[in-house]
Amino acid sequence: MQENIILVGLMGAGKSTIGKQLARRLKLEFFDSDRYLEEKTGVSIATIFSIEGENGFRDREEEVIAELTAKQGIVLATGGGSILRDINRQRLMNNGVVIYLKASPEQLYERIKHDTARPLMQTDNPLQTLRHLLKVRDPFYCEVADLIITSGRQRLSWVLRDIQTKLPLIATHKGHTHANFAG
Repeated sequence: MQENIILVGLMGAGKSTIGKQLARRLKLEFFDSDRYLEEKTGVSIATIFSIEGENGFRDREEEVIAELTAKQGIVLATGGGSILRDINRQRLMNNGVVIYLKASPEQLYERIKHDTARPLMQTDNPLQTLRHLLKVRDPFYCEVADLIITSGRQRLSWVLRDIQTKLPLIATHKGHTHANFAG
């Protein structure tokens, strides 16, 4: 049985980019919970936010996290706020090896400052918003993480190699002895 690999972190941390490459290297299926939700509903995250508000979006996100964490042998890039609900944190921790991709608010801002599709960034001071989000969410990311990887200025190849090197150790530590992360 192949263990799930779940990526958490703030928007712009590289969850989707790293997740796609990691899935390719490990020959696993890749899912992005936000993209999955958009495909399932037929509308953008921004549209869901504008019609249903953040709470309505979080309800839908919770359903998607439940569905995706029930799968086996996938790489899952989660939405940045998916860890806000306790039930989601439990599902993530119980259904895979969780990797927190951590970067500073300034690094994240540089990556996403031109992205108009992020509802939580449509503020007068997006950098301040990122600082606030990190302050609130970092304890939750740390709570669920089996591994914390700095994804700020490192090259993609270095981050991927670091993850692949540490995955077998993390899986063994968590008691997932049947995991095969060699690729």
